Amino acid sequence: MFDKILIANRGEIALRVIRACREMGISSVAVHSTADADAMHVRMADETICIGPASSAQSYLSIPAIISACEVTGAQAIHPGYGFLSENARFVQVVEDHGITFIGPSAEHIRIMGDKITAKETMKDLGVPCVPGSEGGVADFETARTLAADMGYPVIIKATAGGGGRGMKVARGEEELERAFQTARSEAKAAFGNDEVYIEKYLTTPRHIEVQVFGDGKGRAVHLGERDCSLQRRHQKVLEEAPGPAISEGERARIGKICAEAVAEIGYSGAGTIEFLYEDGEFYFIEMNTRLQVEHPVTEAVFGVDLVREQIRVAAGEELSFVQEDLQINGHAIEARINAEKLPSFAPSPGRITQYHAPGGLGVRIDSALYDGYRIPPYYDSLIGKLIVHGRDRTEALARMNRALGELIVDGVDTTIPLFRALLEEEAVQTGAYNIHWLEHWLARDGV
Repeated sequence: MFDKILIANRGEIALRVIRACREMGISSVAVHSTADADAMHVRMADETICIGPASSAQSYLSIPAIISACEVTGAQAIHPGYGFLSENARFVQVVEDHGITFIGPSAEHIRIMGDKITAKETMKDLGVPCVPGSEGGVADFETARTLAADMGYPVIIKATAGGGGRGMKVARGEEELERAFQTARSEAKAAFGNDEVYIEKYLTTPRHIEVQVFGDGKGRAVHLGERDCSLQRRHQKVLEEAPGPAISEGERARIGKICAEAVAEIGYSGAGTIEFLYEDGEFYFIEMNTRLQVEHPVTEAVFGVDLVREQIRVAAGEELSFVQEDLQINGHAIEARINAEKLPSFAPSPGRITQYHAPGGLGVRIDSALYDGYRIPPYYDSLIGKLIVHGRDRTEALARMNRALGELIVDGVDTTIPLFRALLEEEAVQTGAYNIHWLEHWLARDGV
């Protein structure tokens, strides 16, 4: 087992890893930018080291700075959290070349799953159901028009190197296709430096379902059920829950088994999430995230496992601490992503926290790096906390979420807390009868 782990991240996810390290008796090293000198993850870590100025490119995304921090502190492993360099295959290779352990999958698996075309081809070969679409990148509009006509409208154009909803455009008929095609290519080039796109059948009312998988890198793997992440705005998840309210036990077992066998076949190591669109009882693969997800706490709540601890154990060469038969769902969990944003525009709202009070009580967990007097910097993602609740069933979890939101106080900045209070009043949320388009339609109709 490692003696010291460096966390190449910030905020609540850095705190999450520090806590796991402390429980395991492992020393933690927090890296930080000059803007994060007073951040909670810096206060809680065993060691800290400044790796650059406020700009992410010069600090949290600086591979030389992070490698130097490891060498200076003697850290034997790096946990990337999520975002930043967590899915950067080149970073993983550099880490390994310096004799440091990367707590996550191999550079090869990150590279395969980071390219959506390669990922889809790989998953199809492994027996994972996929959305009908082009076999690879689509180089010109005439090819796109032929493919769209063959599969039928609507279709969606996606950047092969995409993420976060960028480089994605829907065409509901041939008259919209050329503009969608050219716009997606332009956005992809600007965002990712790669204008290659592909085309898929566009499902009209799907849910977003993701399956949590975990492999030991030696050909053994398990699944930990699914999460429903259908409440989204501009392809960004807002609220997640587990298990999915629309998924039956039979469907869960079927898709879970397919996913576990797929990652076992390729010798995948660590945590991963296989994401699907789900419509009319069918699952369609869209991508695989080769890292810990923001919403991992809902899976931890219903299965009673520590996924970060397991990541560390597997990276150190130990076997998984559970087998598939050990993993039984217990109750229901919901996570609300609390952002420092001004409603209804959702514009970032950085600033000083004048008062912060976290909710408590049975079945309530909050992952946050806030404290009284903390100044939220304007340079990073607006996520400031995750409120997670667990109940014996979905009804109890919803009631607990409503109660916890009422206790949560974040003064000094605008937040999305009112959004969740309003959402819990909606019948579609109360019954779980929503899809990936529901939230945007609701916002356009009613606002917050």
